[in-house]
Amino acid sequence: MEKVIVIGSGFAGISAATKLASSGFDVTVLEKNADFGGRARVFSESGFKFDMGPSWYWMPDVFERYFAEFGKKPSDYYKLVRLDPSYKVILTNGKEVDLPANLQDLKSLFEKLEPGCGESFDAFFEEAKYKYITGMGEFVWKPSLSIKEFFDFRLLTKAISLDLFASFGKHLRKFFKNDDLLKILEFPVLFLGATPNDTPALYSLMNYAEMALGTWYPMGGMHEIIKGMVSLAEEKGVKFISNQEVKEIVSVDNVVSKIITKDQVYYADVVVSGADYEHTESLLNGHRNYSQKYWNKRLMAPSSLLYYVGIDRKVDKLEHHNLFFDEDFNLHADEIYKNPKWPSKPLFYVSAPSKTDPSVAPEGKENLFLLIPIAPDLEDDEKTREKYFDIMIERLEKYVNHDIRSHVIYKKSYAVSDFKADYHAFKGNAYGLANTLLQTAFLKPALKNKNLKNMYYTGQLSVPGPGVPPALISGLVVGEYISKNH
Repeated sequence: MEKVIVIGSGFAGISAATKLASSGFDVTVLEKNADFGGRARVFSESGFKFDMGPSWYWMPDVFERYFAEFGKKPSDYYKLVRLDPSYKVILTNGKEVDLPANLQDLKSLFEKLEPGCGESFDAFFEEAKYKYITGMGEFVWKPSLSIKEFFDFRLLTKAISLDLFASFGKHLRKFFKNDDLLKILEFPVLFLGATPNDTPALYSLMNYAEMALGTWYPMGGMHEIIKGMVSLAEEKGVKFISNQEVKEIVSVDNVVSKIITKDQVYYADVVVSGADYEHTESLLNGHRNYSQKYWNKRLMAPSSLLYYVGIDRKVDKLEHHNLFFDEDFNLHADEIYKNPKWPSKPLFYVSAPSKTDPSVAPEGKENLFLLIPIAPDLEDDEKTREKYFDIMIERLEKYVNHDIRSHVIYKKSYAVSDFKADYHAFKGNAYGLANTLLQTAFLKPALKNKNLKNMYYTGQLSVPGPGVPPALISGLVVGEYISKNH
């Protein structure tokens, strides 16, 4: 059996490892950190259980397709519940909107906010559904190593109908005029890596994913997915080894021969890196796909300032997911993408998983996850972190109309420098490359090294892009490619 080393145990790394083991390879996963899961690690403190990264479970069909690839179902490993409301949006002037899970109820809400928009609602979601089925069903499953993969006339026709060359912002405004509706619909784009006007209209598929297919939650937390994936991978024969930070990738005659970690040497016939792509390239002794100049010119999706907070009482008015859009959306987006700086009036997100899942907090207490999307590569000293914690808590207290600060019994921050330290994340990014038209499909960093015959990449900086479902797909795509071509 040919030996495969997979670097990194995030969603993409585990996905690739499982696919390759299922195809008959001898697979070992090397993880830098003590725990598996990459950005989806978990930790417990003072009776609270905190997911460290992803908190949204969208596109349930992708997870079903992933587990079905190996004859399994998500329910074999974790229990899903659908959230209703999907999430709450807090707007200016004290307005708040709960997004219902039922699509017909959602249509009624839209018509309440913008009377007479029912036909536009139907037309918008019909288009978004088509984009989702085509984009997530066909385009993202291609290796994207060449433009020729997209020369199929049927796919080209679909590409045109997907409105690829229009901007998401302009596309939305063909259907809706109400400012509050536009903010709600533009929300997913904030994390894709560009302003709505610089994001392809293709990404209205995200609105279909979150609103029609639903927002879900795996009981026990998002790390339960990782636990299930690791269990499935081990069933297929994958070996996982933690505390193995890779220091060098050695090659001879354009073939990777061994991986050197801080205390071990591993020999391999094939290597797949699910670690940060740019960092991996720095370990290849000159056999890079892309120069440092190339990477410095990439437009990155945001980083994040995160807080994991334990509260010794229940917090009123919050749902599981809460978006504080009570400041200027365009200003914050500009300060992430156009003029990078610490935001002057940040939007922020609060997840309260203990509203759904009593296992993640002691009885009568609340588990909060606070997030501000920020520009990558910012300096994030402790004084700055405290400043923004105070800003969020002050606005949160104003909204819930009771004291929170004095009830904080646990608090941990996480930001740019932590992403760099824990994941070697390029510029401390949290989400990968921005999903702009010029960084889509075959214009993303390639999944295969052009100089080394047996070196491959997977994850958020390669195809198809950032997010948990794309990471699962990325691993399957590279695993399939290696199985057929190596």
